[in-house]
Amino acid sequence: MTTTTEVVPAATTGARRNEKVGQVVSTKMQKTIVVEVEMRKAHPKYKRIVRTTKKFYAHDELSSARMGDVVRIRETRPLSKLKRWALEEIVRRSALGQIEDAAPKAAN
Repeated sequence: MTTTTEVVPAATTGARRNEKVGQVVSTKMQKTIVVEVEMRKAHPKYKRIVRTTKKFYAHDELSSARMGDVVRIRETRPLSKLKRWALEEIVRRSALGQIEDAAPKAAN
């Protein structure tokens, strides 16, 4: 009756971190973006679909996200008083951000 124990890394055992997809509503801070996530759920009593939004502060190391972009954020350790999320990837670029980038070049 010998038993063998296999050590499996934590990343492959399903210890996944929480992820959310939302729209960037503010990039005014350094290395921080504000992402608004929309949640839709049925009202407990009336069963009508209710739309709620919640804002999350996420760390953006390269400051690559722009206003209006749709991004995926991942839960991480607390980075500051409000930041508990990190930018995972930019799902879709905003057309509004491309117009803003072109405007300063035209002004020069």
